[in-house]
Amino acid sequence: MQAALEQARLAAAAGEVPIGAVIVAKGQIIARGQNRVLRDVDPTAHAEIVAMRAAAYALGNYRLLDCELYVTLEPCAMCAGAMIHARLSRLVYGAADPKAGAAGSVLEVLNHPKLNHKMPVIAGILSEECGAILRDFFRARRESSQHES
Repeated sequence: MQAALEQARLAAAAGEVPIGAVIVAKGQIIARGQNRVLRDVDPTAHAEIVAMRAAAYALGNYRLLDCELYVTLEPCAMCAGAMIHARLSRLVYGAADPKAGAAGSVLEVLNHPKLNHKMPVIAGILSEECGAILRDFFRARRESSQHES
């Protein structure tokens, strides 16, 4: 999760919402991702999607069997759906997302009983640190916009 937090910090430094992700296979990080929606002008460039694309390229296969995704914030519905299609073996996330989380906070996309792929989900790893980076980012953004008014 520390590696995912580092990606979140890099995203924040680039002006993106600070969410970071890494994909691990056989105990090694094979891909990293951070939010890139602004830089790439791409609404699908969430940290998880960026990491899954890099992992698929590294493995030469869009199926990410025996791969685990670590992400600083609970995935949204889009990312959760992509994780199911990729057949990830496990999700580990930091902070819950009470506004858009699709691993149980708002929706239950992962491990939905009608879907064919199930994966263990471990929530709350370094949740305070993962949540703090988001809170600090949005606080600074609000303060900056108030000074500009």
